[in-house]
Amino acid sequence: MNGPGNSAANGHSAKPYLKPSTRLRQLLAQDGCVQAPGVYDGISARLAIEAGFQVMYQSGAMTTASRLGLPDIAFASLNDFVDNGRMIANLDPSVPLIADADTGFGGPNAIARMVTNYDRAGIAGFHIEDQIQMKRCGHLRGKQLVDIETWRTRVRAAVQARAVVPGGSDIVIIARTDALAVEGFDAAINRLLAAKECGADVAFLEAVSSKDEVLKAIELLSPMPFLVNLVPNGRTPCWTMGELASWGVKLAIYPVVAGNPALHAIRASFQTLKETGKDETQAGGYSPRDFFDVMGLKHEEEIDRLAGGQAFTSGA
Repeated sequence: MNGPGNSAANGHSAKPYLKPSTRLRQLLAQDGCVQAPGVYDGISARLAIEAGFQVMYQSGAMTTASRLGLPDIAFASLNDFVDNGRMIANLDPSVPLIADADTGFGGPNAIARMVTNYDRAGIAGFHIEDQIQMKRCGHLRGKQLVDIETWRTRVRAAVQARAVVPGGSDIVIIARTDALAVEGFDAAINRLLAAKECGADVAFLEAVSSKDEVLKAIELLSPMPFLVNLVPNGRTPCWTMGELASWGVKLAIYPVVAGNPALHAIRASFQTLKETGKDETQAGGYSPRDFFDVMGLKHEEEIDRLAGGQAFTSGA
């Protein structure tokens, strides 16, 4: 009988299936820092996979921008996040996807629903934060926080929900606090320690701005893995992977690494089209076949061939 990973079943060489969340936990347990580029749609995810990244990150800001065309000020719903995450996570389940979960989309019951839906979608991990429901990007001013007991309730709800997911779940729960910019370093650490006590797996100190803050946070939270969010021209410096790894950071996310370049490239391409009336120069020599190969056309051809189909016998 053909099982998961069998070449006759999926067109790839056989390899054992490992749940993405389990794979993510294995990566976080290894030495060094895991690099997770931000992706927000099928094209950016395909390119991250092609580049060989071991983990991908679905940012809330880029999900809101790409799906809704709106800023990151709490417009996106649970369905927006889950639908996008399911598509990305299942392009290649061997590359775990971490997804933003904003504030959990409501109270304990809504958070429990979120955890179940994320797990069923194949998402490997998520971060949940302590802003009020009308949250905003962590690198904008004017953030407001819930009280620490409400924060504890959010984390407990996520941990409890994970424990009762049918079939079992080891989805990674990342606790994000925005308290650094609002209440200061000590208050932020207290919130992360509270999340740790409630069962969160990874600490995320948003908008960290100095090496000293990173080192002190890692020391105080140890052995809890520590995440750094790198946003160009935001509040966090653009540290290198070598620096982060040497300090003990376990996970680095880059929310807009695909979004900003796409914005500039598409804007320039549209301007060229307006000025010249043509778009062949912007294609970079790519034919339709070249583009679809990046999207997995060869894999689809192999599925058809192994099944004895005739859809691609004359090519594509």
